[in-house]
Amino acid sequence: MIGQHNNNGFAILLKNPAIPIRHPTLLFTLRPKIRCMKYDVYGIGNAIVDIITEVDHDFFTKNEVEKGVMTLVDEKRQLHLLQASDMKKIKMSGGGSAGNTVVALNQFGGKSFYSCLVAKDELGEFFLKDLKRNGVDTNLTHEQCPEGHSGRCLVMTSPDAERTMNTFLGVSSFLSPEHLDAEAIKNSSFVYLEGYLVASTRGLEALKEAKRIAERHKVSTALTFSDPSMVKYFSTQMEEIVGASVDLLFCNEEEAMIFTGTKTLADARQKLKQVAKRFAITLGANGALIYDGDTFIQIEPYKVRAIDTNGAGDMFSGAFMYGITHGHSYAEAGKLASLASSRVVSQFGPRLQPDQAKAILGDLIV
Repeated sequence: MIGQHNNNGFAILLKNPAIPIRHPTLLFTLRPKIRCMKYDVYGIGNAIVDIITEVDHDFFTKNEVEKGVMTLVDEKRQLHLLQASDMKKIKMSGGGSAGNTVVALNQFGGKSFYSCLVAKDELGEFFLKDLKRNGVDTNLTHEQCPEGHSGRCLVMTSPDAERTMNTFLGVSSFLSPEHLDAEAIKNSSFVYLEGYLVASTRGLEALKEAKRIAERHKVSTALTFSDPSMVKYFSTQMEEIVGASVDLLFCNEEEAMIFTGTKTLADARQKLKQVAKRFAITLGANGALIYDGDTFIQIEPYKVRAIDTNGAGDMFSGAFMYGITHGHSYAEAGKLASLASSRVVSQFGPRLQPDQAKAILGDLIV
């Protein structure tokens, strides 16, 4: 690369497809928020309680489970898999892709709102109490919840740290436009749309309506593809959500190539520029690639021993959006997101504890 550095250590691109951001040279400074809004992020997504367990590689073959992706299943199928797994190793956690993201943002010091749907059952109460404990606002109360079963996801973690998810949506599949809060959307810097919702007709309409309200009130829209299966099997629905463009897109390398119909990251990133004003492509152990609307920025990874990759992408999105809504550059936000996601994969479960998030900021702030 031909480049030079300013006093802050940032590489100034002269002629190169991406600016590499190396950890020793990029420091994180406290800055004021860009916009004075009530919420940094308004999220909409499935309300899911994660049931996390460890399984061997042969578990997938024995039980005919597609490894490494999220699969929607009915309650009977999920209960069968639960019984087939080691119940002694099971842990329970609040989950859902966008739910994990808004909780992460709050733990770093942001403020978020979450639209979702749970049932009037024990898991639903558990989920709502978890949101409250993490300071996430919602327009849903347990008393208002419908009868039925709340959504739950069996997260099977294999020895290679890969997560395989079998999800029973329960009443979350009935999330619809009526569950949106237009006032909260209007008072947010970003609306964050969970790609998993495209699998439901009502969920798809809720995403469309949330995006319409956001655009009407000049609120930025962010979308996560969520999982390769969503892009592969619901490509038409995903294209409907993307529409002419989104302001910010989150995806991994596989999702980027599936959506764009390309075979290389280099081709995928060029095509994504046609549908997203800015985007972040996570690259697993290779870090991330960010496009800030002008320049490609390569974010180097933090080397850790991965134990469980469940929630890594959600954490990346939450930390990244905290950064950009609190005055930080895309490069700085990418550094924070990279460190935060590296910490979450080095433990079981999709979330950090609040003190862990504060410690991460402490490691970066100068």
